[in-house]
Amino acid sequence: MLKQMIALTALMVSSIAFAQDREYVIVVHGGAGAMAGLEEDPVKSAQYYAALDSALMIGDKVLSAGGEGPEAVMAVINYFEGNPLFNAGIGATCTAEGTFELDASIMEGKDLSAGAVAGLKHVKHPINAAYAVKTKSPHVMLSGAGAEEFAKEQGLEMVEDNMYFATPKTMEWIEKLKQESKKNGTVGCVVLDKQGNLTAGTSTGGMFKKRWGRIGDSPVIGAGTYADNNSCAVSCTGHGEYFIRHAVAFDVCARYKYLKESVEKAADYIIHTELNTNAGNGGLIAVDKLGNIAMPYNSGGMFRGFLYKEKGSPEIKKGCGIGKKIVVVGEK
Repeated sequence: MLKQMIALTALMVSSIAFAQDREYVIVVHGGAGAMAGLEEDPVKSAQYYAALDSALMIGDKVLSAGGEGPEAVMAVINYFEGNPLFNAGIGATCTAEGTFELDASIMEGKDLSAGAVAGLKHVKHPINAAYAVKTKSPHVMLSGAGAEEFAKEQGLEMVEDNMYFATPKTMEWIEKLKQESKKNGTVGCVVLDKQGNLTAGTSTGGMFKKRWGRIGDSPVIGAGTYADNNSCAVSCTGHGEYFIRHAVAFDVCARYKYLKESVEKAADYIIHTELNTNAGNGGLIAVDKLGNIAMPYNSGGMFRGFLYKEKGSPEIKKGCGIGKKIVVVGEK
């Protein structure tokens, strides 16, 4: 919890780039959107800060023990998928028909292997299904009934009733379907592990009141998720149609790789110049092959956090943010 953390420092920044020589790094997001007043609500904001901190510590437990990136990414996203505060798994936003359709993807930078699923209705943890597609099928993306049949064949945990993903709040939406969703996007995690490999993963309940089997950027490799050991690992959140059109996750990596931009400069350019709040509202998290971090957004806020450990140091450093303020923490 934040009250237990040591050496608090507030930074008025939207993204952070650190010096290099990291032993491992983990960055998480819980969606971007209209959050201007959330930090002024001490009860609600404390819930989100605690959730982000929990996600970081779950990832740290895996990485500090020498676990690989995919293990850490799935552990973190499994946590988010089980937390009703976020639009992924339990707490996912609903379709126009009042049902839930879930998407996810994961990619490893060491070999560019990737897996994705879309339109799931009965798979408890979509990110696990995405990883199964990557490791146990010849394909990259499976959708709908076929993806669910594959998940069953792999022995993944299923839920009988699609309403498993509902919360009291989403049940209100289902009954009314009048108000705009208060959920703020997708969840994601990017990792640089001790082996020097990059991994990115993203999971979402999609857009509120989506129709006709709509699929956003989260399961689209290159749009919502991308990882390449020669550049960066990226996970996006926001208005998916625009993130697909601009191939945002890949574009960050391409600018880093070919234009030799820093991960912070590349990410900021995409979010603040190529995209804008009227066309492409959202943000992203990224970590490069050296352990530098970026977390820009162009919306009212973004749930985000980072944790890293320097080589040769017993100390871990971490921080979380909702709006512009990032609380940076050093912990023994």
